[in-house]
Amino acid sequence: MNTTYFPVPATDSFFFHGVAADLSPLDDLLIHLANKICSVLFTISQAYVERKLSQINVQKAPGPDGLPNWLLRDFCAHLAGPVCAIYNASVREGFVPSRWKEANVVPVPKVHPLRSIEADLRPISLTATLGKVLESFVGAWILERVGSTLDERQYGALKRRSTTHALVDMLHHWHAAVDNGQSVRTVFVDFAKAFDHVDHNVLVSKLVALDLPDVIVRWICAFLRHRRQRVKIGDTLSDWLQLAAGMPQRSYLGPLTFVILIDSLRPGCVTHKFVDDTTMTEILDESAVSCMQSFVDELVQQATDAGMIVNCRKTKEIGSILKDPPLSFILSGIPVERVATFKLLGVHVANDLKWLQHVDAISSKVSSRLHFLKQLKRSGAGPEDLLYFYVIAIRPVLEYACPAWHSSLTAAQTKALESLQRRAMKIIFPDKHYSLSLISASVDTLESRREQLTERFFRRSVLRESSCLHYLLPDKRDSAITDRLRRAKTFVSFSIRTKKFRKSFIPYSLNHFD
Repeated sequence: MNTTYFPVPATDSFFFHGVAADLSPLDDLLIHLANKICSVLFTISQAYVERKLSQINVQKAPGPDGLPNWLLRDFCAHLAGPVCAIYNASVREGFVPSRWKEANVVPVPKVHPLRSIEADLRPISLTATLGKVLESFVGAWILERVGSTLDERQYGALKRRSTTHALVDMLHHWHAAVDNGQSVRTVFVDFAKAFDHVDHNVLVSKLVALDLPDVIVRWICAFLRHRRQRVKIGDTLSDWLQLAAGMPQRSYLGPLTFVILIDSLRPGCVTHKFVDDTTMTEILDESAVSCMQSFVDELVQQATDAGMIVNCRKTKEIGSILKDPPLSFILSGIPVERVATFKLLGVHVANDLKWLQHVDAISSKVSSRLHFLKQLKRSGAGPEDLLYFYVIAIRPVLEYACPAWHSSLTAAQTKALESLQRRAMKIIFPDKHYSLSLISASVDTLESRREQLTERFFRRSVLRESSCLHYLLPDKRDSAITDRLRRAKTFVSFSIRTKKFRKSFIPYSLNHFD
């Protein structure tokens, strides 16, 4: 895989290191509390280690240890035994090898062209693959014990939850409120350098408060202490710098521990989270006075207690669905900007709950990728290779999180999206009509695929009682009545007044798939 690097001097590693300069290193007292004799034993089996090693993605870059991923995967049967012994000794003794606590930081630009090191670079940490595999075992033990206590509206870094779950939940609340004649005030909170500003003392204190076994807390303390990082750009490496705080991005424990850290952020209004992306929603009855300022102040105080900093510049309010918008609220003395459209978890949400801006954004992104499809065609790639590129690099953009917005598209928007696939098929099969090219490629229309994906999401992620979205469904009808009917609906119908709510995900799915 070819990587494009940008001319950022390696000495700028001091910037990434200095993000958490205001935080203190892990307190020895907390480490002492975790060093008690452990009454609970945790053992990793060799079979599990071999399975994990066999699933390593060889396309990903190795960490500072330099061990290639293909070596770990291809020789997993031979390496599983000694690696398993090292893992169990690490957990038992509360010791993490220093090589597994080192990271090569690759600065990835958030925008093009790059304008500012401070604002436009995302530091991605490349850590040792063997260390990440051990993190996955420890993380599974943590989730097993605290997963049920975490915020039910946290959709990031947890099993069977995704951005689509979060979007469906939020949009349902907003559509239902508008249908009831209420107003909605929505604030999208951004945290400054969230992963790089994790206070280890606060994190370990929260793990202790969750009553995790001492062996896990002790291992986490060892994992957090004496971490080092250096910036890597091409073949150029900066000097090593020791970290007093922060969690490595793109690691297993990074998002999980951040979810635990942010769990205490629960202001008085409805709050949805996807790791550090936090969305606050206030539903107002007619002529009611907004309390969003107090909710935001409460969240800022909770964030400060957790060692986090709210980014005033990137925190936005959308007048989503506000009939008579109140004055903007104040954050750290600065009025928060009110916008008409906001990119939420990869989806462009507009203040009128329509999808024109989102469809335009998709069209723009796909058009640029169709250019690469043309370039592959000119380079002599055959139809099979071109189709493969379309399926893995272009179509996912057209379908991302589609259960949240598919049912609300207009006929014109549906046609606009379909025209993008039509253009792709024309490039791949220039001599065939669109319908024939779909048959040749064994590809469905985009509308048909979105409908299938929406139904699958509804059946797998909503209908099941164990699903985090099951609570959005209305009450079930009396089985004594439905059993006597030929095609009875399972759930009581919503009382719906507006077309927007009727076409939103939950009512649409109940009407079409129940």
